[in-house]
Amino acid sequence: MSTEAYSEYQLVVGLEIHIQLSTESKLFTAESTAYGQPPNTNVSVITLAHPGIMPKLNKKAVEYAIRMGLACGCDISRYCIFDRKNYFYPDSPKGFQTTQDRTPICIGGVVPVNLKDGEEVNVKLNRIHLEEDAGKSIHDEHSDESFIDLNRAGVPLIELVTEPTIHSADEAMAFMTEIRRMVRYLEICDGNMEQGSLRCDANISVRKKSDTELGKKVEVKNMNSIRNVGRAIKHEFKRQINLVEEGKPIITETRLYDANTGTTFSMRTKEELNDYRYFPEPDLSPFEVTEDWLNEIRLSMPATPRQLRSRFVEEYGLSVYDTEVLTSEKEVAAFFEEVCEKTTHYKQVANWVMGPIKSILNEQEGDEITIPIAPEQLSELVEAVENKKINSSLAGKQVFPYLVNNTNKTVSDAISELKIDISGQDDISDIILEVLGAFPEKVKAYQNGKKNLMGMFMGEVMKKTEGAANPQKANELLRDALDKKEKEE
Repeated sequence: MSTEAYSEYQLVVGLEIHIQLSTESKLFTAESTAYGQPPNTNVSVITLAHPGIMPKLNKKAVEYAIRMGLACGCDISRYCIFDRKNYFYPDSPKGFQTTQDRTPICIGGVVPVNLKDGEEVNVKLNRIHLEEDAGKSIHDEHSDESFIDLNRAGVPLIELVTEPTIHSADEAMAFMTEIRRMVRYLEICDGNMEQGSLRCDANISVRKKSDTELGKKVEVKNMNSIRNVGRAIKHEFKRQINLVEEGKPIITETRLYDANTGTTFSMRTKEELNDYRYFPEPDLSPFEVTEDWLNEIRLSMPATPRQLRSRFVEEYGLSVYDTEVLTSEKEVAAFFEEVCEKTTHYKQVANWVMGPIKSILNEQEGDEITIPIAPEQLSELVEAVENKKINSSLAGKQVFPYLVNNTNKTVSDAISELKIDISGQDDISDIILEVLGAFPEKVKAYQNGKKNLMGMFMGEVMKKTEGAANPQKANELLRDALDKKEKEE
């Protein structure tokens, strides 16, 4: 199908993001939520829903849900109940999920996100509600058997549901990126999609741009990377348009995304809302969020990425692009601020963090961030360059690598131990005389008026000193040497 035909349609996406909360115990029982434990060891009779058991709500999970709601500008419900959502999954031992249907903890809200072209869009939220996770089914391709691990069953989740107002894969990916940043900054989730701490379902439909009614939606479930979310949406957009153009119906169903082929495939037809037979959970009492507790949570919240970006622009005079890069990871933003407490050259600090430091971080494996240099070292390095103690080339090529490999050393240690401080007049003068002696014809041309040869002489001096010479000092001594030669002749 031609590109023009696709341009007649509008993509409509709503996202459901499941965020596993970083509490030490499960939502309704004291079992550990630690990842990677032996299968079926973090399981109790409450998780298994044995007769006569009584679940008890985890207060910390409620607090984390409220943190997210406040960060997203939601209205916080003061009176909440839990409901039973009835459906059969082999990895859900209770035969139902305890969730919030009629009284979600957070209502409405909006999350502003910046797209690659610099445009800012507001993604509207419908709700954020608390619920428990299911277990995990393990299917071994070399065996006829499947296995069930219930360690994850009962782990607290919040489900963030957007309105169907996302109209591109890039917008969906930018929103997912911002949500992952937010949960990490708020310290409510590690945001690890590979381990399932953050999972995304996308409800996707298409319609002609002239239509006002939404098309039939298809749900694509459990995508484990932001890139795959974007790829799945792009594939579904084209697949659904092709069906419409061919006169075929779009089936309301749940599909899965195959990252190897870049396509989606049918999992099951989608249940209608009534199939879940929601009713109030009889074993859990309603709970209230008091004004005092809400204010306590609000005052204890860490800064969000958006708040930091705004502060970095106002206090440090940085560009919007700089702030986006610096706040991409909480550890990086905290490091930047710590360095800025020790120097006023904020833009130079930002350049070092976004350049050499980010380059090293990009090569690190896993989600753990390890800054390769101490804040004191970087602030001293910035000051040394700005005060012309060393030049930027020398700082980047020799001093910075030295400090990375010696986190207990200073810039002065580097200059001393690497024997690179050759900005003294005698040392640099010898090198300048050597350069002028190698180019007698160029010296004569300079004396005859070709003053632009100064750049060539400076280049040779910097080459011989391997970038270690102070440019300002070298330029001054070079002019003196040329003037002296002219007088001698």
